[in-house]
Amino acid sequence: MAIASVATMPVMAAGEFWTFTPPASQMALNIEGLHSYLMVVILAIFVLVFGFMFYAILRHRKSLGHVAKPFHENVTIEILWTLIPAIILLAMAWPAASVVLAQRDTRGAAMTIKATGFQWFWSYDYLDYGFGFKSKLATPRAQIDNHHGEGQAKGEHYLLEVDHEVVVPVGQKIRILTTANDVIHSWGVPAFGVKQDAIPGFIRDTWFTADKLGTFRGQCVELCGKDHAFMPIVVKVVSQTDFKQWVAEQQARAKAMQDDPNKTWTQPELLARGKQVYEANCAACHKADGTGGGPFPSMVGSKLVTGDKAGHVQMVLNGKNAMPAWASLSDVEIAAVISYERNSWGNQSGFVLPAEVRAARGASQ
Repeated sequence: MAIASVATMPVMAAGEFWTFTPPASQMALNIEGLHSYLMVVILAIFVLVFGFMFYAILRHRKSLGHVAKPFHENVTIEILWTLIPAIILLAMAWPAASVVLAQRDTRGAAMTIKATGFQWFWSYDYLDYGFGFKSKLATPRAQIDNHHGEGQAKGEHYLLEVDHEVVVPVGQKIRILTTANDVIHSWGVPAFGVKQDAIPGFIRDTWFTADKLGTFRGQCVELCGKDHAFMPIVVKVVSQTDFKQWVAEQQARAKAMQDDPNKTWTQPELLARGKQVYEANCAACHKADGTGGGPFPSMVGSKLVTGDKAGHVQMVLNGKNAMPAWASLSDVEIAAVISYERNSWGNQSGFVLPAEVRAARGASQ
């Protein structure tokens, strides 16, 4: 069962306590309609069954002089209490099956986005356009640590805001491929009626078509570790024209940030690149100063950064215990971040080159 932190749930209007998030897609509208229909059927069954039961108990109680009548094997009753539940089940199962099957039909999608869950953020790849990015919580730490009113006041979108939103065009069918790098996560946006588990080693898919412009929020809805409540999902729905412009900007940005695998890196360049990679991927667990916390040990003077370079490379590539594998990073990124870690916290000569990472990656496959 998906478990969500109460602290991360968005503020709801009074009417939303007995319905769902206002729908922004036909699928979400269908789900809400199905829910209302089934609730009416369930309520009717409850009233009829318990009403008849209490009527029979009160109307035929012993204090009124009624005596129990022994009987058995009434064929009519046997047929009725078999046929009526079957009809009720069919009346409930048919519309439910129609909605569930429609949720699984990803054919005819205009574009495909791959969503990968990490502990604890999401990574998105626009497979049709050749770029991707990581999407991380943007709520300031001062708001999160404000337990006694000593820090910043909580913002309007507390724990439901990210540094990079997923952007999609309105009215287009979007296919979402989900997977995970470490443990099971789950990608869901209630306003679109979409939710799909992200399982390591598997590719699952789902879809949605946003019918309204605007920003819609969700979060990981599968308990995935200590920062489960800190990996929101934000989807921004824009016009076709704005989407094309955004795609062009992202493609240019991705090209500008792409590392040249044939470049000869100087030590200062490698350390500067490593710091960027560390702050974007590692600092959430090991802290910016490398002192670690919880299941993530300090790297300052540790055996990892002062030991064999090959062991350090394998640790980053394959992970160990609480640390996930980071094989999705490029050879340059891994070489840079290892060089940064080793030179910052205990080994001033521990530079690793992209060619060494490439060789280690090939040997482990």
